[in-house]
Amino acid sequence: MESILLHGDCLEVLRTLPDNSVDSVVTDPPYGLSFMGKKWDYDVPCSEVWAECLRVLKPGGHLLAFAGTRTQHRMAVRIEDAGFEIRDMIAWVYGSGFPKSHNLKDDWQGWGTALKPALEPITVARKPLIGTVAENVLAHGTGAMNIDGCRVATNGERVPFFTTSGGQKFGVTDHRQQVRQAGTSDVGRWPANLIHDGSDEVVGLFPETPSAGRYTKSLERPEGEKRIFGSVIGANTRSNAYAGETGSAARFFYCAKASKKDRDEANTHPTVKPTDLMRYLCRLVTPPNGTVLDPFMGSGSTGKAAKLEGFAFIGIEREADYLEIAKARIEAAKAG
Repeated sequence: MESILLHGDCLEVLRTLPDNSVDSVVTDPPYGLSFMGKKWDYDVPCSEVWAECLRVLKPGGHLLAFAGTRTQHRMAVRIEDAGFEIRDMIAWVYGSGFPKSHNLKDDWQGWGTALKPALEPITVARKPLIGTVAENVLAHGTGAMNIDGCRVATNGERVPFFTTSGGQKFGVTDHRQQVRQAGTSDVGRWPANLIHDGSDEVVGLFPETPSAGRYTKSLERPEGEKRIFGSVIGANTRSNAYAGETGSAARFFYCAKASKKDRDEANTHPTVKPTDLMRYLCRLVTPPNGTVLDPFMGSGSTGKAAKLEGFAFIGIEREADYLEIAKARIEAAKAG
């Protein structure tokens, strides 16, 4: 599938794209926090940008946009003001954040000014449908989420995109099968609006409860040490069955922050998202053979993920240095 990388201001470039031409928008835009003093992070994107994303999306197409916890409200409102329907929010929870707190002394020892960051919200929005969901999917291939394609099977392996109640598999290029009833036996857990990184800090927040879930043993941990998760994104864990054992209630999707290897050697972008996470998000809202748009491409994590998932990709980036990094990463993903 083709990748088109465009250099320039995203609002100006978006205006050159045709109406109803992309299937999904998956993006990590500026959070408006002036992160590391970067000028591009001075504000969240304006409603005009999201209005252009709405225009180029097919009817029923989904938008997934990361945000910061302090500015998520402003991001969501501007997306909604542009004409999108706010459908949900996915929380990506991690344990590796470092608190940037001003700690007081003397009589106020133990008091500070900030909590430890452990969450990034992802706004889930949709362009209004034409007719019913089924009619929209049949006409445009958009409007629904790829639930079965984003389940994780009980043995830790990927499951088919679509099945009937009888278990028959369909070709992933047939959009019409998206409106058929999904099979219910052994197809894995329903995708949740919570994704976590499997760290001790996150898993420790959940109580131990009886479960038919799975122990998963981290490849980075000492041999024999057990960790308990239900659904796993990526290949950083391997699953072993212990049906009926007591397990953590943290039965959600697992995805760690981007590793040094995942970032790639020459990647200097400060806010790289993990490829496994972006693959999952692209797959969730993009129909087979669809096109993913990222108007804030950065170092190309969305494009790399789209390529690995077999989608076409359109990326826009204003900073020339990041554009070159994105080109190299996406090309390498295509070659691999």
